[in-house]
Amino acid sequence: MTSGIEVNDSSLPLRRDVKMLGNILGDILVYHGGVELFEKVEKIRAMCKTLRNEHDRDTYPALKEEIAGLSVPMRKNIIRAFSVYFHLINAAEQNHRIRRRRDYLLKSETSSQPGSIEAAILSLKDNYISSDIIQNVLNTISLELIITAHPTEATKRSILEIQKRIAGILKSLDNPLLSKKERDRIEESLFNEVSVLWQTDELRDRKPTVIDEVRNGLYYFDQTLFDVLPEIHQEVETSLKGHYPEHEWKVPHFLRFGSWIGGDRDGNPNVTPDISWETLQRQRRLVLKKYKAVLVDLMKRFSHSTTRAAVSEELVASVIKDEERYLTADQKWNIEGEVYRRKFAIIIQRLKEAGKSDIGYKSSEEMLEDLLVIKRSIYQHHPVHHELKTLQKLIRQVQLFGFHLATLDIRNHSGEHEAAIAEILKKVGINQDYPSLSEDEKQELLVKILEDPRPLLLLHEDYSKETQEMLQVFEMIKRAHNEFGKRSISVYLVSMTQSASDLLEVLVLAKEAGIYRLHADGTFETDLNVAPLLETIDDLTAGPKIMETLFKLPIYRNHLNEMGDQQEIMLGYSDGSKDGGTLTANWKLYKAQLEINEMAKKYQIGLKFFHGRGGSLGRGGGPLNKSLLSQPVETLGQGVKITEQGEVLSSRYLLKDIAYRSLEQATSTMMKAAANVLKESEQGHLRDQRWVDAIEQISAVSLRKYQSLVFEDPDFITYFNQATPLKELAELNIGSRPMSRKNSAEFENLRAIPWVFAWTQSRQLFPAWYAAGTGLQSFAQASPDNLKVLQEMYEEWPFFRSTVDNLQMALMKADITTAQEYTSLVEDKAIADRIFGNILEEYDRTKKILLQITEDEELLDHTPNIKDSVHRRNPYVDPLNFIQVELIKELRKDEDPDDELLTQVLLTISGVAAGLRNTG
Repeated sequence: MTSGIEVNDSSLPLRRDVKMLGNILGDILVYHGGVELFEKVEKIRAMCKTLRNEHDRDTYPALKEEIAGLSVPMRKNIIRAFSVYFHLINAAEQNHRIRRRRDYLLKSETSSQPGSIEAAILSLKDNYISSDIIQNVLNTISLELIITAHPTEATKRSILEIQKRIAGILKSLDNPLLSKKERDRIEESLFNEVSVLWQTDELRDRKPTVIDEVRNGLYYFDQTLFDVLPEIHQEVETSLKGHYPEHEWKVPHFLRFGSWIGGDRDGNPNVTPDISWETLQRQRRLVLKKYKAVLVDLMKRFSHSTTRAAVSEELVASVIKDEERYLTADQKWNIEGEVYRRKFAIIIQRLKEAGKSDIGYKSSEEMLEDLLVIKRSIYQHHPVHHELKTLQKLIRQVQLFGFHLATLDIRNHSGEHEAAIAEILKKVGINQDYPSLSEDEKQELLVKILEDPRPLLLLHEDYSKETQEMLQVFEMIKRAHNEFGKRSISVYLVSMTQSASDLLEVLVLAKEAGIYRLHADGTFETDLNVAPLLETIDDLTAGPKIMETLFKLPIYRNHLNEMGDQQEIMLGYSDGSKDGGTLTANWKLYKAQLEINEMAKKYQIGLKFFHGRGGSLGRGGGPLNKSLLSQPVETLGQGVKITEQGEVLSSRYLLKDIAYRSLEQATSTMMKAAANVLKESEQGHLRDQRWVDAIEQISAVSLRKYQSLVFEDPDFITYFNQATPLKELAELNIGSRPMSRKNSAEFENLRAIPWVFAWTQSRQLFPAWYAAGTGLQSFAQASPDNLKVLQEMYEEWPFFRSTVDNLQMALMKADITTAQEYTSLVEDKAIADRIFGNILEEYDRTKKILLQITEDEELLDHTPNIKDSVHRRNPYVDPLNFIQVELIKELRKDEDPDDELLTQVLLTISGVAAGLRNTG
């Protein structure tokens, strides 16, 4: 298989790799399926390419006839051939990203790579930003990336690992010093990996359990994040010392990772308190294993002898005391003068016993202090300007990961808390019908309970199973704080927050577990942040009022005071987009941040916004650094959290070099934006009031357009259910969580992930762009000068630029010609023609106005690498779509379809997902 794609010059090495991998796959197809399979694949690919390049409508019936005439085994092999090709392209593109970064590093004496930490610090220096301002920035910025198990990664782990190995082999082939023998051997390894890929099942044979998902999440900590996070911090420190040598730099831990996996209870009955506890134990086991491996290596390296180096008295005293206390005779290092090795033997033994016996470390702080004793000693006899980076890296790892590895967020639906509170209050005779109270009455009652130091509960067995489990969640949190430290679980998120009482209810439940405590003398203790999740358009609009109500309550202010006067607020991109369309949702999210931020200033409360973004464009997806740039710049300096989920994890964190690049881009973006705010040099320029007025008008028109189709057209849901593979997605074993809340078929209970995934499969990508064109065009046509305003906004406002670029990407990945094939799945042709006609008209309108705004000839002209990637993939995605439509027709008309037919449908879904990548 060969691509035949024209690419820009910078992509020539990538083109070479893709061609080589395509040739290898062609050889494998011939070996396993004969020349007939290879020729069929090439014929279908050529026909699809003709459709794209020449728009030859006569090819359509010929292509459909070709697909319809395939035997069942041949059809399955053709589906797999195109799917495997995407896995190979993905590996080649990942390696090309690494190659481009390496080229910049080789040229680093003359230029630094855009988006790098070095480039950011040079930019700060060129703009005369002082070292004091930069130190202040470092002390205030915070970026937490939260991995989730949201089911959008259709690719199995085993295939991802093959991709990783293929990317590594391609990297080896770039070595110009390879001999012919070495190159032949490496190319043979490449062939073998592609062969294994062909012979590996693409589909999971069962739904993953929550613990399976935990294991998958931990994989990224094990393979990349444990090393990359401290290296990012080290690079910041090194670059600052190089460009601001006069300043004594202290780089705090501004970049961390957390997790929802094993803690996200919202709509997932499989996440129990026991599962959360098991998650925390697995996290601790992994981080202790990682520390042990580093310590064993350090022990080998630190062979210094007291006959050659004068170690500190502090170190000697600690070794003598700790050997006596913690080690048996046969556990001690037996060479007396090798004091560092004696100390490492103690640390390793105590680490092995952590969480098991009294000998073990009780906390990571104890281990950290032992490492600092070594550090203080070593610099008595080692040149200070030649840092021992391996030791320093371990110290930073302990500071970053503790003994808990990653903070586990707990999330649940507000309705679950209300139900538990209602039952408790009824059982103890305080109120017989809590849900019927007004919001003011609820607040008054909850505050009264929180102000009473006495417990509220009866014995657990007096409550329903659901309420007992809710109470057990908070007891588990309390136990986790004692066992793993308070950083192990620090935030409790409330989904579908609609009022202040939704957060007060959580504090009442925390009070009963002893996490929130009011003592008899009036003093407070509280160990859990409670964060609202604002998701729908209505909730985002109401957000400022909800938060101000809480900030005015003395009981809640006391709670915040214990939390350092900082409130975390999560913003949901998925349900807002599903509720009001992507353009309106993005503006409402931006506006909510501005309004809440301005209001919080009055109460002197800092905010940390938590952005619940998905991988897909319809759920707020896009490059991490651009996601940061699109936020109100004044909110970046207070701390930001962002979810990393589904296929985003493998695309960003499977390979160490790409993980590093993604995180350094995010770091440089945060530093530059926060520094500019502190310097107050660009704040007014970044958001002109004319732009705000414009986007308000655009959003209002867009919202009306979106809701008139999605909520007011009685046939729309019928079209969606039938013109996408929504029903079939339920059979794809990619997540432990049900597709709908409450297992309901109602639209409002359908999760945003299958909503987006289904539209992406049908190549309509409806949630990622629909209604934006109407909003933008209506504004542009309202006044002769308005198009110039939109062009100015695109040039100068990062939020608007990011929005427009994501719309371009969505239109580029969408394919209306292919999408039209899915209308044949709709039983009522009149419904299909009318609604698809609406979508087609809006697509053309959106494309036209976007090109006018960007002043480009074609979509994504300003990002040739991405444009090439989409062009490279499209001719290979199309056959999977055409086959998928025919298979779904056959599947749906058969009341009892055979398993093989369903399997082939699922294979096409997996293949399209691999081809389009950011699918959910």
